[in-house]
Amino acid sequence: MITNAHDTLHADAVRVLTRWRAPDAEQDRRRREFLEHLAAYPDGMWRRCAAGHITASTAVLDESRSRVLLTLHSKVKAWLQLGGHCEPADLTLSEAALREATEESGIAGLRLLPDPVQIDRHFVRCHPEGSYHLDVQYAAIAPAGARHHISDESEDLRWFEVGALPEPTDEALRRLVGRATVR
Repeated sequence: MITNAHDTLHADAVRVLTRWRAPDAEQDRRRREFLEHLAAYPDGMWRRCAAGHITASTAVLDESRSRVLLTLHSKVKAWLQLGGHCEPADLTLSEAALREATEESGIAGLRLLPDPVQIDRHFVRCHPEGSYHLDVQYAAIAPAGARHHISDESEDLRWFEVGALPEPTDEALRRLVGRATVR
């Protein structure tokens, strides 16, 4: 029985990952790993879970889907999609992804596409011993003429042509942008 918002978000993550049709066999293997993590860790949605925790991020595309808004993350020192940790007020993964994208871009009216684009697991320093982000990655479309504003978490925030992503970045971001533009 779902008793609070923490349980609601956990249940939603299980529902999303159970129903999601992975784009390839590797993504499907990773999807099953995320579900196993959630089964093993009731607190697996939250930053306090040192074994790893679900995060939600978004590739924000312009209306033509030819440009993507990326942040130069102040801690990671690389260009990334917008996103981060789930918060107690989030009732769904898609809410968390949209909230993070809106907070980090300053753009109101983002239209989140309904299903994740891909998932990614990466090492982070959320705990002294290190941890993992189990990132559920969405795509959103910005309204025409949207103006962005740099948040405290960013050193920079810019639109880039999807075929000319900046450095430094990583292969996971390149895959995300490629998959997001064909959705």
